[in-house]
Amino acid sequence: MLLYNKYRKDGFDMAMMAAWLRVDGEHVVQDLQEAGGKLDTADGELVLDFSSVHRIDPSAVRAMETLAGAADEQSIKLVLRGVNVEIYKVLKLVKLARRFSFLT
Repeated sequence: MLLYNKYRKDGFDMAMMAAWLRVDGEHVVQDLQEAGGKLDTADGELVLDFSSVHRIDPSAVRAMETLAGAADEQSIKLVLRGVNVEIYKVLKLVKLARRFSFLT
C-alpha cells in the first residue's frame, strides 16, 4: 500500500509517495526483512504499521537495527505507526528509538 503526502516546493503542491508496509505480529522478522527490500523504491520515507505487533523478541530487535542501518545508508526516513508502549520502551532501552519517527 502506498501513502501519499503533500509538500510544497516552489509554491506548488507536489505528491510524495512513501512506501507503506503492515508488520504482522506473527512474522515481524520476515516483514522487517521485506521492508529492507522496499528501501530502494521508497521515495525518502518508509512507513511500517506496527499496530498488530504486541511484542518484539531479540531477533526482531536485531532486524530493526539492520533495517535502520540500511535506511540510514540510503537516507530513508523510517516511520513506525501504531507502536505500543511496551515496544517503544524496548526500543528506548536498546537505544533504537531515536532512529525512527513515530505516529500514533
